[in-house]
Amino acid sequence: MIAHVATPHRKGATLLAFTTAAAVLLMFSTSANAALHATVPLGTSAQYSVVAASTVTNTGVSTLNGSLGLSPGTSITGFGPGKVIPPGTTNRTNAAAAKARADLTAAYLNAEGRPVDATVPSNLANLHLQAGVYAGPSHGALSLTGPLVLDGAGNANSVFIFQTNSSLITASSSTVSLVNGAQECNVFWQVGSSATLGTGSVFSGNILALTSITVTNSVTVHGRALARNGAVTLDTDTFTRPSCATSSGTGGSPSTPTTTPGNTSGATPTAVPGGSGTGTGTGTGTGTGTGTGSGAPPVVGPPRTDATPLRTGGTFPWSAVGFVILFGGAGTTGAVLSRHRIHALVATEGGTAHRLWRR
Repeated sequence: MIAHVATPHRKGATLLAFTTAAAVLLMFSTSANAALHATVPLGTSAQYSVVAASTVTNTGVSTLNGSLGLSPGTSITGFGPGKVIPPGTTNRTNAAAAKARADLTAAYLNAEGRPVDATVPSNLANLHLQAGVYAGPSHGALSLTGPLVLDGAGNANSVFIFQTNSSLITASSSTVSLVNGAQECNVFWQVGSSATLGTGSVFSGNILALTSITVTNSVTVHGRALARNGAVTLDTDTFTRPSCATSSGTGGSPSTPTTTPGNTSGATPTAVPGGSGTGTGTGTGTGTGTGTGSGAPPVVGPPRTDATPLRTGGTFPWSAVGFVILFGGAGTTGAVLSRHRIHALVATEGGTAHRLWRR
């Protein structure tokens, strides 16, 4: 009987195959964990600051930097002194308003149907969250009595979705702020009843309410108030067009460049903070004109979250590849592997060490 002896050559070849496979598995694992949530498609409702179904009522000089839509209701009061800033228009009980409301309904159902990534406290004050889908306990009412920070981690495509089957109420002087490349156009609040924004508060994102929205005195909204079945009530408020650096296109007059950190070129933005460039767009918010981005500051360590942490990125396991190159080839000759005991192979992904092989 002939005994088969594991030669250094065979050991080296086996190690080479194993470490190569491990590196490939790490690569795919990293890519999967780096996947971002898709944004909620707003359709034509993205052209509006306010959409309502029954009535729109305004007190004082509210300013809308987007269109105003009402369907099927007919009563819009308080404009002026309220103002719809061109190119925004007022659409009341017409085909455009009906289409915007239908697109709002589709967007609401899209946001409502997203699986939840993490449960957060019902009061969102003093949380610092990275991209994901969030809901309070049992999808209950959400409130905000202080600051809420949404962290894009340097990726302009970060999407934040908040779900509640009940109400959303923000307190006076509360704030929703965005850092590290997070964009107002990618923040969504799916509200199962009605929303109320407190006096003097600063709010970011798109409110998709099943019933009504009340924006009390002197609120700044970097986004939209879109009510499916009820009214929108305003009182000396300011709506700004939500920033979004997702420019692409080859026609139309350029829009005013935003100051959102990140890519402002005509190409699809990447996850790398900063950059500058030129491009053309449609001028409707789907594209940006010539402009520069100041760049989001680099994130030192993983973004902090007070909910269940989400993995939004990773690095290619170059250390595993280097190990293959350094030891795999030498192992085939038996010159290295026959003299050394290899204890472990470690690849680094997102700051976490993963033990891949032990002999």
